[in-house]
Amino acid sequence: MSYSDSHLRDILKRTKVIAVVGVSTNPVRPSYYVARYLDLKGYTVIPVNPVYAGQKLFGQTIRADLNEVSEPVDMVDIFRRSEHVPEVLDEALAHLPKLKTLWMQIGVEHAQATVKAEGAGLNVIQNRCPKIEYQRLFGELRMGGFATGVISSKL
Repeated sequence: MSYSDSHLRDILKRTKVIAVVGVSTNPVRPSYYVARYLDLKGYTVIPVNPVYAGQKLFGQTIRADLNEVSEPVDMVDIFRRSEHVPEVLDEALAHLPKLKTLWMQIGVEHAQATVKAEGAGLNVIQNRCPKIEYQRLFGELRMGGFATGVISSKL
């Protein structure tokens, strides 16, 4: 799975609303701090997790599943094990008509779901983190001493 920087950058630029499936309310969990980072970067983050349904996170009510999401969603970011991807995809296709991107977190891949999602016209990213890609592509990792290959005037 190789994705060009321009493809990833385009997805991150055009995305406005992200449903994060499998988000945690525990601030030390990756799903929490990735969702929090995306929220701080101006994305509208819709948290989805049946364990915390009804609670508030980042000013949004946590939904039990994607069936409860009524607003248009551009991207679904999956923080679930790979075997759960097909059910998340089916829910997304059934209830999110404006969906453009299915994003699977680091360690999450599903070849058959990818074929189905791409067949439905979605962009699919596997085994990547939108937080890391955002930081890398928009020059923020440099601040931590990482060579990103991005030339920027920002310090």
